[in-house]
Formats: sequence, structure tokens, C-alpha cells
Amino acid sequence: MATRLVQINMKARDDSVLGGFWAEALGWGVSSEGPGVTNLEPEGFVYPDPVAVVLDLVASAEPKTVKNRVHVDLATTSAAHQAELVARLKGLGATLADVGQGDVPWTVMADPEGNEFCVLDWHDAIRDTGPIATVVVDCADPRAMARFWGQAMDWTLHKVTDHNAVLRSAKGVGPYLQFLRTPDVKTVWNRVHLDLRPYPGDDPEPEAARLQTLGATAIDLGDSNVTWTVLADPEGNEFCLLAPA
Repeated sequence: MATRLVQINMKARDDSVLGGFWAEALGWGVSSEGPGVTNLEPEGFVYPDPVAVVLDLVASAEPKTVKNRVHVDLATTSAAHQAELVARLKGLGATLADVGQGDVPWTVMADPEGNEFCVLDWHDAIRDTGPIATVVVDCADPRAMARFWGQAMDWTLHKVTDHNAVLRSAKGVGPYLQFLRTPDVKTVWNRVHLDLRPYPGDDPEPEAARLQTLGATAIDLGDSNVTWTVLADPEGNEFCLLAPA
């Protein structure tokens, strides 16, 4: 049994407006599975497919109070592309952000609701990922996260050091998933989290149990109507195990 990363869940004060920003930023199409939810995916995309990790924006009245522990890095292909993308994103409502990054070759920005993201330096070797080059998760111990997530999913571990751990779909397509060592301590529920799915025919209950034997913990939302299981990884980052698809 195994799972795979299929989407990013992002809380939003206004899912429709923020969804419009990210649709323009990524060049993706917009749909909605119901009130308070805006779904983004590439045009012509057949979900789920590792060629893209799609984005779900979910309405939430809770304010953003701290730096997100999960963010995306956007890919660029040249110095001109990097500059053009930064300018275009500013025109869409993004702002430059300072998260203590210092003098770095990439550009740190925030979307109209303050969610941090990076526009990567075009010298970065990442290629053929689509507009989202990397999904980045802050952590204290990349090696421990590599052990858990490397067994939780069937993605391939490409790199692990004391600084970061990097995984990607075993099919060699789509964005990378990076666990990046940071000194920040997790203090609140993550407004941006990962959603996983088992493969068709797999039973999500045994899969949830397997994830817990690897070090995940179950989170009880007190709502018997939800069709997914909420878990947290060994560092407390919430994620959802959805139904097989």
C-alpha cells in the first residue's frame, strides 16, 4: 500500500478571489466542487495525475497570524522570465515579502492574503515541473521527515541532508516536495497543508493505520460527516488522507 500527493489545501478569507489570483499566476483553470471551495488545475488535466499537484482553496474565517509552514516555489527559465513573472504577479496583487531570507537569488513574495511563496532563481536546475517547481514544508529534522514521507508515499527520495530532503513522483514528472530545515517552531494549525490519496482499490482505513505505525497521529475533528481522515506527520504538520481515486 502507498499514497501519493495529489493536492495542496489552502485556507482563504475569499476562496474565489484568491483562487482567481492563483489561477492567473499559474495559468490554470478554475472550477468549484461546492460553496466555499475553489479548485485549480491545469487546462485539460485528468485528476489525479502526478504531472501536477493541484490547488484547493477553502473558505475560512480564521486569520493568518504566522508565516506559513508550507509554501510553493514557482519555476522560471531565464533572468527575463524571472523578472517578468515577478512584475506580472505584482500586477495581480502580490507583494514582496521579507521572511528573513537576506540576500538570495530568488524572490520571496506574498499573495493578496499574505501567503508566502517564492519565484525561483532561473539558475536553479529544476526543470519540467510545470509552474510549481517545488512544494516546500518547513521542518526541524529533514532526515526524520524523509524517513516518514519516503515510506508514507511512493515518491522517490532524491536527496537528504541535515539541511533538506527532496522527493518527487516516481514517474519523474510534476513538482518536487522539499522538507526544509528552519528554526521556526510550529505554533498553530497550518493554513496550507498537503492532501494525499491511496490508489484505486486500496482501503483508506488500513492505510491510515499504516501511516500511524510510521509515526503519524490521528486528529479528531469531531465531525462524523467528513469523508477523509485528518492526520499529522511526526512534526505535527496536518495532512488529509482522502478517498481513493
